[in-house]
Amino acid sequence: MKKLLLVAGIYMIAAINLQAQKTFTLTSNTLKGQATLREEFNGFGCVGENESPQLSWENAPKGTKSFAITMYDPDAPTGSGWWHWVVFDIPSTTKELKAGAGDISKNLLPKSVIQSVTDYGTKGFGGPCPPKGHGLHQYIITVHALKTDSLGLTADTNPAVVGYYLGNNTLAKASIVAYYQRK
Repeated sequence: MKKLLLVAGIYMIAAINLQAQKTFTLTSNTLKGQATLREEFNGFGCVGENESPQLSWENAPKGTKSFAITMYDPDAPTGSGWWHWVVFDIPSTTKELKAGAGDISKNLLPKSVIQSVTDYGTKGFGGPCPPKGHGLHQYIITVHALKTDSLGLTADTNPAVVGYYLGNNTLAKASIVAYYQRK
């Protein structure tokens, strides 16, 4: 009986461990805890390279039909934060975006992918550019696993409307956070 309980306990621990390992996860090879001049916006007084980070994700939930990626700064002094990147209609077979994919002119994304307008008023990636002396801002990059192939929106759709559609279609999401400040 003791052996049977021991074996059952081992199987239970293994099952729990497998479950924990299969969570929806977002990682980056190029962006760690702090953004750098590589990601910083080039404009609005900032002089960075405005390169979107490499992103990869795994273990999307069953039923995922597409993905979306957002980058948001809740610390922007606007009263409503700042949307730096809004990308959607990413095919469910895609599991990675290369560094620089947020530059629309590079065509690094599948043709179906839409990079809509940011709060900079431009399409594609707009890196961090907090006001000088405003302290650390957090930049939340989130991949959304969606239950639909397409949101049915265009590249001219503003971030608030995209966010509304994401809220209605997200099965799961995973995020990474980086911080940045200008002195």
